[in-house]
Amino acid sequence: MEVIIRKAKEKEGKELARIEAACFPPAEAASEAAILERLEAFPENFYVAEQNGKLVGFINGGVTDEQYLPDEMYHDIGLHKPDGAYQTVFGLNVLSECRRQGIAEKLVNAFIEGAKQAGRKGVILTCKDHMIHYYEKFGFVNYGVADSTHGNAVWNDMRLIF
Repeated sequence: MEVIIRKAKEKEGKELARIEAACFPPAEAASEAAILERLEAFPENFYVAEQNGKLVGFINGGVTDEQYLPDEMYHDIGLHKPDGAYQTVFGLNVLSECRRQGIAEKLVNAFIEGAKQAGRKGVILTCKDHMIHYYEKFGFVNYGVADSTHGNAVWNDMRLIF
């Protein structure tokens, strides 16, 4: 099945929040209000995957001048710097029934390309241990355990510097 990767539309916020809730544990998932606020603040940093006219995944994140992703960015939209140096990844979401089809890879590649086109110095994210290998395939380097307590989980600091 063909998958279309494109920028999100403002009206898709509620559906994106539903996907986020399906993909992350409650302690880690962004609320519908947070998704809507982010979509309004940085719509250019929301890429969606559409399959047969249905949204099946998305990737999003703010921009910062820091080389790491501070937890505060998840909760304070004011920390987003439109002209910042580093594109962050707040979340990569693909519905479980659509996984293992290359959709996440297409989303990550589009996000990286968008960051390059925007003149960013790199893309930064945090991920759990089981995802380190996945992000390394794109050239991300693991800088060890992140200074993050988001969702009471252990996260790793990953960076892709251009």
